[in-house]
Amino acid sequence: MATGQYLLWKDAEGNAFRPVSLTGTDLLNNRYLNKSTAFTEQERADFDLDGLLPPQVQTFEAQLERVYQGFQSACSDIEKYQYLRALQDRNETLFYALLSLHVEEMTPIIYTPTVGKACQEFSHRFQKARGLYITPQNVEDMGSQARHFDGKAIRIIVVTDSQGILGIGDQGVGGMGIPIGKLSLYTLAAGIHPACCLPIALDVGTDNQTLLDDPMYLGQPHKRIRGKEYDDFIDKFVAGVQRHFPNAVLQWEDFSKSNAFNNLARYQQTQPSFNDDIQGTGAVVLAGIIGAVKVKGETLGQQNYLVYGAGAGGVGVADQICAGLIREGLDPQAARDRIYILDTQGLVCDNREGLDEYKRRYAKSGTLLAEWDTEVPGRASLTDVLRHVPVTVLLGTSGVGGAFKEEHIQLMLEHSAKPMVFPLSNPTANCEALPLDVYRWSQGRAVVATGSPFADVEYEGERYRIGQGNNVFIFPGVGLAAIVSQIKELGADIFTTAAFALAECVSEADLARGTVFPPIRDLRAISVRVATAVLKDIVRRDPTHPLIGQDLEQHILNHMWEPTYLPYRRV
Repeated sequence: MATGQYLLWKDAEGNAFRPVSLTGTDLLNNRYLNKSTAFTEQERADFDLDGLLPPQVQTFEAQLERVYQGFQSACSDIEKYQYLRALQDRNETLFYALLSLHVEEMTPIIYTPTVGKACQEFSHRFQKARGLYITPQNVEDMGSQARHFDGKAIRIIVVTDSQGILGIGDQGVGGMGIPIGKLSLYTLAAGIHPACCLPIALDVGTDNQTLLDDPMYLGQPHKRIRGKEYDDFIDKFVAGVQRHFPNAVLQWEDFSKSNAFNNLARYQQTQPSFNDDIQGTGAVVLAGIIGAVKVKGETLGQQNYLVYGAGAGGVGVADQICAGLIREGLDPQAARDRIYILDTQGLVCDNREGLDEYKRRYAKSGTLLAEWDTEVPGRASLTDVLRHVPVTVLLGTSGVGGAFKEEHIQLMLEHSAKPMVFPLSNPTANCEALPLDVYRWSQGRAVVATGSPFADVEYEGERYRIGQGNNVFIFPGVGLAAIVSQIKELGADIFTTAAFALAECVSEADLARGTVFPPIRDLRAISVRVATAVLKDIVRRDPTHPLIGQDLEQHILNHMWEPTYLPYRRV
């Protein structure tokens, strides 16, 4: 999936090549086309590169070995991140080929958990500009900014206003690390050509006083705009996207919980868009639960769910669990009745003053607490809920490290021989419980999955691979299917379909050992499977869709870019 001089062409004899018009240093400085020391002698002559490179022509394999050695020589994860970003800035093909060879080793570097530190230190480690920085001052001039890109070629945009970065909060302009990292995963997992990807940071100020006091801070040095001023700014931004990037799918990323829901609701029907924190998180967690009920030999409808943390991710998880229950046959109210959500004030109940609207659909009757013996009258803590409800699925989306205790797991064991305990918050320091602790507390009976990557755990002579509920299993495939299908609206059902497709990617051997997510090394194949399932669902629902009757998996594969060098011919 590419455009213009990044397209694959074939000559009359069927030989693949890429037509290129750039020469000399312009070609070497183009990160999409640069081959560096791998330019052949003929290409060096044809593209005016003589004398601009060391004379030895290096193979692609030798380049990969060289850059991997450089990666290994970095002394810390943040230095490895810097190394890979520098490689990406000068040679996208080599960067993605390296990632594809070392997926398990490098995805935690280019995204969670290392990207969190990269966002925090963005202004002090800034290397090279990438993407767009939109502010209230320049938002009405997006046309001038868009001319630096092939507007019709941009197929996926990831945008953040940086207020809710991972579990570390407001990072101001430094949040740009998130769109850059997400789009790297789109290319790695779903083969969307990097020239079709655009990261955008919306700099509306920051409430992070440490950043405002930092003379090196690169963002706007004032407090965040809010209210109508913020809403008007977002309106202008979306209008600019529609005007200047008409073929793009828009992914909202790491907004505050209220803005995340508001933006999604306001634009979902007018712009093909989704929020990965809400919908992607929900889908990946539902997939893990589907796997876990297979392990238990039960159904989704036989479980009671407790979501600890009612931000965008937590309510998104509840939404997808509800959708999974409905797909299994429950009516909507019966599905919601099985889901309990807790926020910083305890169990969410409908008699609470100032209750956020997006939490209301899962609010329990206020009369419920009157019947319970709670630690604090009129307020139910995590322990209180577990004492009064036979919870079988405990999901952590709170960002509170160590929130799950042994007593909580012991209470779950009273109702379930195999409780599901998913401490999902990241980065790792924010994880609600360590996997080894959960296995110890449950005597190895719990089904455990996390949001951050963890090494294998050994307990009582058994070795457990900790499945990571990583959104990268969902959003690249969904995004690719949305692009290929040219869908106008991404409904919640699409993510439910993606969840069931992901659950089918877990091997029987993994399920037998209680591992409910596939290994991340299979990321590319998983994305193909998710994208194909979503595309089939889209086509099935539209009797006039132009892809009816086609081999949809092959159609997906045909749109995926492979990071390899092709011969160049000058045009």
